[in-house]
Amino acid sequence: MQTSPRTLRLSASSSRRSFLLNAGLGFGSLALAAMLRRPGLGTEADQSGNAALTHFAPKAKSVIWLFMIGGTSHLESFDPKPALNRYAGMSIGDTPHKDVLNSPFLENERDFFDNFERKKRTTVYPMQVGFRKRGESGLDVSDWWPHVGDCADDMAVIRSVWTEDIDHGAQLQFHTGRHRNDGFFPTIGSWISYGLGSLNGNLPEFVVLGTPPSDCCGGREAHRANYLGPQYDGIPLNVDPTNATPYVTPEKGVFVEEQKRQFGLVGRLNRITAARYPDDEAIQARIRTYELAFRMQMAVPEVVSLNAETQQTQALYGLNRPATKPFARQLLTARRLAERGVRFIQIYHGSNGGAGRWDSHGKLKANHARACQQVDQPIAALLKDLKQRGMLDETLVVWATEFGRTPGSQNNDGRDHHPFGFSVWMAGGGIQGGIAHGATDELGFHAVENRHYVTDIHATVLHQLGLDPRRLEFAGRKRLERDYGQPIREIMV
Repeated sequence: MQTSPRTLRLSASSSRRSFLLNAGLGFGSLALAAMLRRPGLGTEADQSGNAALTHFAPKAKSVIWLFMIGGTSHLESFDPKPALNRYAGMSIGDTPHKDVLNSPFLENERDFFDNFERKKRTTVYPMQVGFRKRGESGLDVSDWWPHVGDCADDMAVIRSVWTEDIDHGAQLQFHTGRHRNDGFFPTIGSWISYGLGSLNGNLPEFVVLGTPPSDCCGGREAHRANYLGPQYDGIPLNVDPTNATPYVTPEKGVFVEEQKRQFGLVGRLNRITAARYPDDEAIQARIRTYELAFRMQMAVPEVVSLNAETQQTQALYGLNRPATKPFARQLLTARRLAERGVRFIQIYHGSNGGAGRWDSHGKLKANHARACQQVDQPIAALLKDLKQRGMLDETLVVWATEFGRTPGSQNNDGRDHHPFGFSVWMAGGGIQGGIAHGATDELGFHAVENRHYVTDIHATVLHQLGLDPRRLEFAGRKRLERDYGQPIREIMV
């Protein structure tokens, strides 16, 4: 297999590292060697973000990825369908849109169990909330999203996304592009970490905030790097400044100087092993982890402490309201991480030990109204805050969920899982604002216009960061055509 530019770059770093290790220059030089091995530090990367590691000029430096766990209804958020009210209570087969039940797009569905087929919901369920045209663009946004609606002119809503998994394994599929039955694969955040590296040597390039999906739905694999190596995994952080990094914080009674000596001993032992096995990725990942963990102890508590933020900013996010405070704290922390050069900040909302809080097989109106109240104000505040600080142009915000909800009712007051057509939106980072791209049919059943599989979202994010997914290679791993996706150029500035 032909060696990729990425592989050549790592080999060059490895040679520099081996020189330092074999020279026996001690733990401090080991730290330098580990940093040389980190893309974007000690390499040809330009700290402005327009790095030589990119394939072309980037539009964005960082990504804030907001993922709603459980399946947010596209029909009650960003894709209104008046026909649902017109035909409410009728069987889809008795409406002029009965052909959706025989569409070839239904063949894209893949179940976790081969012998299981989820029942199609055919009794039309009306919309459970009103819509308004928002902003100068007149973009339709649900009344459950009034604050986000105020930002409509900064958003590009993609109304024609589809996926395969009709169950909550779709949470994993949205991040890897592959069905759970295919196995585990690197996630979008890991590919970005692998391709670009860090702009800040004291913080991870890929940070995770919030509780990840349950094990049934992918668990921590939704932010892991798989075959790329553990050094590209997302690093979970707490937003509690007294316990921001519980896995690296010294035990009570252990002084920093004492821990530094402990790290020094471990480093010397690792150096001996690394010199013997200079190409062992696991050893190098371990060395970098120890070095980064020590630096993070000083940097992370400052990032997650919001004392420096004005009361006006904290109120903007909703830190003064119990319903919004948890998510508000995560999003304000995300802005602070982006300010400090973290490449990819992945934020989960709705993990509940099961399928997720957005899962609404029944009582959809109460469920979604409550969940939207928790996230609407903080998300809008993030967009407004980034914009007023001049950061939105270089920070790409992505809002997503694993699938939508069925046009047909379930349990009389809910909607079932729906992978055939749903909505995602983006803002900032070189994306046009105030537009809706793609479309579902009149009932919101199938994506029918400008259809986009989930990896098109990945490809668009990578493109805005200056990366071509087809040129992100890993020796010995052949990717499928659909893994790469296609950038959605129609929404780009």
